[in-house]
Amino acid sequence: MADRFGPVLEPGEDDDEGSCTDRGVAREEPIRVLVVDDHALFRRGLEIVLAQEEDIQVVGEAGDGAEAVDKAADLLPDIVLMDVRMPKRGGIEACTSIKEVAPSAKIIMLTISDEEADLYDAIKAGATGYLLKEISTDEVATAIRAVADGQSQISPSMASKLLTEFKSMIQRTDERRLVPAPRLTDRELEVLKLVATGMNNRDIAKELFISENTVKNHVRNILEKLQLHSRMEAVVYAMREKILEIR
Repeated sequence: MADRFGPVLEPGEDDDEGSCTDRGVAREEPIRVLVVDDHALFRRGLEIVLAQEEDIQVVGEAGDGAEAVDKAADLLPDIVLMDVRMPKRGGIEACTSIKEVAPSAKIIMLTISDEEADLYDAIKAGATGYLLKEISTDEVATAIRAVADGQSQISPSMASKLLTEFKSMIQRTDERRLVPAPRLTDRELEVLKLVATGMNNRDIAKELFISENTVKNHVRNILEKLQLHSRMEAVVYAMREKILEIR
C-alpha cells in the first residue's frame, strides 16, 4: 500500500497532535483484528505494520471468506479487515455470516475494487468501512481505531460515489411520490391482507374459496401493478403507501 494518498473520510479529525483515540493510549484492551485476504504476502505485510501499534492486536488470519467465517466464530474479533474478491467465498458474501457468528465484530472491507456495486453490496451486507488498498499503512490503523469507536470509514473517492447514489435515491423517491399509487382491486386487497399474515397460497385459496391458481394470478398481478419482485416487498410497499394498513 502506498503512502501517497490522502486520509480516509472522517471530517473533523486533527492529525497534527494525535488524540488519545488516534493513538489508542486510552484503551484498556487492544483492538483484536482478524485479517482476511487471499494473498499471503499482503496478510503478512498488514500483520507486520499493525504489530507496531500497541493498541491493535492481530489475533488471526484467513485466506478466503469461508475460512474467515470459521475464524470469526472461534476468535470473536473486534474488527475483521477483509478483501472483497477472494476464491471459494468472497468478502461481501461472508459479511452476513460473520455478523451471525460474531455479532459484535465490525467489518472493514480493504480492497482494490472501486466499483460502486461492491461498495453498496458491502454496506448492505453489514460492512462498517470500505477502504481502497491505495491508502497508506498508517491510515489502516487509524481506520481500525475509528471503526472500533463506532465510526464509519469510507475512502474519499468511494464516499463521493455513495453521496451521488443517495441523491439519486432521494430524487427517485420524490418522483414516485408524484405518481398516484396503483389501484388494486378489492379481491387483490383481500389477497394482500392474507399474504401479510403469512398465509401461503393454498391457505389463502381455502380462506377465499377460490383455486390456488387464482391466488397465484392475483399475487402476480399485485407484484406487476406495484412493480415489485416479492410478496414481502408488496406488503411493505402497501403499508408505506397506506394502500393497506396491517393491524
